[in-house]
Amino acid sequence: MYRDGSFVASHVEPTREDQHQPNGVDLTLEAVFEQREPGRIGREGKEIGERQAREPETVGESAGETDVEASDDAGTYYLEEGSYVVRYGETISIPEGHVGFVYPRSSLMRNSCMLNTAVWDAGYTGKGEGLLQVHHDVELVEGARIAQLVLAEAEHDGEYDGTYQGENL
Repeated sequence: MYRDGSFVASHVEPTREDQHQPNGVDLTLEAVFEQREPGRIGREGKEIGERQAREPETVGESAGETDVEASDDAGTYYLEEGSYVVRYGETISIPEGHVGFVYPRSSLMRNSCMLNTAVWDAGYTGKGEGLLQVHHDVELVEGARIAQLVLAEAEHDGEYDGTYQGENL
């Protein structure tokens, strides 16, 4: 059974009121990366390929926009067609007796983008990442809501204590 948004919000920080949804919590965009070198996944380990952080562009005042328009566009990522790794801006703690799933917000799909994620096991704490596939150029502003975390009750054997425990903290 999926938990309600208030329960999910109690395991995500920080959040704003506009991130709280009936069935989960919206996750925001903190950073965008491009994979530069190959990674490796073997039977006995893994290696993440080298990544390069994309720098957001700041536009606005110099183009004659108002302060409101400028602040909305401050920190905008202009992403061309391709694949990117995105980091969420919130620290997530998956509680005992639960499993987490992250889904893309429909606004991404309506803009020809898709977000791929994995299962988040009980006991995981960190700022997770997802694979953003851009099928048509898009602009994403830092702090924009791009995904939604939901929690489901689940039995589990132990809790997560893997490589990504505490990632990006």
